Amino acid sequence: MPPSRVITADDLPALLSSDNKVKVAGIDVDGMLRGKLMSKQKFLSIAESGFGFCSVIFGWDMHDLVYQRELKISNSENGYRDVVAVPDLSSYRRIPWEDNVPFFLVSFFDPDTMKPICACPRGLLKSTLEKLQAKGMGAMAGAEYEFFQFKVPSSALETQTSAAKFLSDNPPHALPSLTEGMFGYSVTRPVQNKDYYYEVFENCARFQCDIEGWHTESGPGVYEAALEFGEIAEMADRASLFKYVVKSTATKYGITPCFMAKPRQGLPGNSGHMHISLVDGSNKNLFGRAADDADPNAPWPDVAHLSDLGRHFLAGILDGLPDVMPLVAPNVNSYKRLVENFWAPVTVSWGLEHRAASIRLIAPPTAKAGATRFEVRVGGADTNPYYVLAAVLALGWRGVERELAIPVPPLGRGEEVGSSADGGVRLARSLREANERFMRKGSVAREVFGDDFVDHYGGTREHEIRLWDEAVTDWEVKRYIETV
Repeated sequence: MPPSRVITADDLPALLSSDNKVKVAGIDVDGMLRGKLMSKQKFLSIAESGFGFCSVIFGWDMHDLVYQRELKISNSENGYRDVVAVPDLSSYRRIPWEDNVPFFLVSFFDPDTMKPICACPRGLLKSTLEKLQAKGMGAMAGAEYEFFQFKVPSSALETQTSAAKFLSDNPPHALPSLTEGMFGYSVTRPVQNKDYYYEVFENCARFQCDIEGWHTESGPGVYEAALEFGEIAEMADRASLFKYVVKSTATKYGITPCFMAKPRQGLPGNSGHMHISLVDGSNKNLFGRAADDADPNAPWPDVAHLSDLGRHFLAGILDGLPDVMPLVAPNVNSYKRLVENFWAPVTVSWGLEHRAASIRLIAPPTAKAGATRFEVRVGGADTNPYYVLAAVLALGWRGVERELAIPVPPLGRGEEVGSSADGGVRLARSLREANERFMRKGSVAREVFGDDFVDHYGGTREHEIRLWDEAVTDWEVKRYIETV
């Protein structure tokens, strides 16, 4: 939850009176925290004006490999110059597993203009949200993450072997799951690792990224967390920090959480569903109609309790979804999850309480009008939450501004995605296909986010595609080494 009052620079000396150090971190394009520990004196001196932070975090990938095609923000020509990192004082919290060291998130700004750099995830969501705020509206969001968990064998733990080191010496399938078998919603499985299970929950609460629901999901060693619903920018912060909590807590127990979209062949992948709704200045839901206010002329019963604004917002998401797929499926592996018959959406589709469609409408009569929202089910757990929420918000708002009509009929409860009843187009089958559509001239992504962001982020995905093209996989070696 956000602080109960606004924190200013004048509050910091008292707030940090017992501290001599502060940790700060920002978010890169892959959703990873990039930060440092600094002295309290240094932090107090830069709390308002910001400090120089090497722009290379926007010039290399998640393994610190410089992009094969240099991009505008950070490159050898500009000397990988510093950008300005400004602490967001409202993000203040303390890290309970690191002796309660104070922690602040930062946002990144261009040193020449002091405008958010185009690829700053927090900046992108903030600038998107400002369009709604100018009309007196806000947005609420919720996040759900599924993730596999693996445990380094005890024999390897004795030699302080990490999962990464273990995998460098062993095939991926040799890394054992935290627990075996398919036991979704089990109340007994977490008992096997109860100290870890409860410590994650408590650390999330202490670190202000509270879990609303926490349970096993169907899959070996798979858990799912539903984070507490809240204001959209705060929700993105908490969704990003949730992974930090889990990974930090897991280290103590020799556990490796895995948020990649599809870590195991033949099993469901890891979803990262996002819920979203719009509200007015008094936090009243703008999507729902009361139970006694159903629209008798609704084009489909599914939207009888959905406001006109909600219908346009839904239409905007559906219309633009194919053009922003690299934001909701950002990695090569993401598209291994988005395949038929694995409870993952593969088309532009929607429906009231439809759990296989790309957009699940949650509305009366199965929910209260005040809880009306869209669950965007395309994204996996590997996504950057700021980019996903910015994309959904930007597409939906474009639908409102243009008063778009819902382009495809809803899927009924018994109608499957990809069936003859599904009138939606097939979403991209690969990162290459998705990125080409994202970067093409005239894409919806360029319309809502601008050329600078699309060119930069699309360039980062080209880098991922190039690395994949050059990779030789275990599957290839096993299949061809003796037969070709």
